[in-house]
Amino acid sequence: MGKKRTKDPDVEDEEVAAEFGRVVNMGPEELERWLETEESWSVGQKDGGGESTGHASGRRIVELLRTKSSDLSAQDYAHMNKVVGYIHRHLAQWPSGDVTETRWRYSLMNWGHDPLK
Repeated sequence: MGKKRTKDPDVEDEEVAAEFGRVVNMGPEELERWLETEESWSVGQKDGGGESTGHASGRRIVELLRTKSSDLSAQDYAHMNKVVGYIHRHLAQWPSGDVTETRWRYSLMNWGHDPLK
């Protein structure tokens, strides 16, 4: 037998959206400008040598930030959840020392979070 959902999916979506709003601390224009930089393109896992996963995610985050909540799809909420998980995992790996010009920070910024804010 399948597992029965105990929560209203709309409530789960609201929780994901709220956490996304807390951890994504870059606005859409700021994130767009960042994604155009050489530093942004220099980090992340690249499948096949093109755009990194994080860079592509950043472009999607810009779209999500500009989308009215009533227009968000299940796929949008799934991506928001992925972003939240990525940011939480990477913040837990905060390196020692000054992180201003680090690949760690640049990678997080591709996902819409500037740890120095």
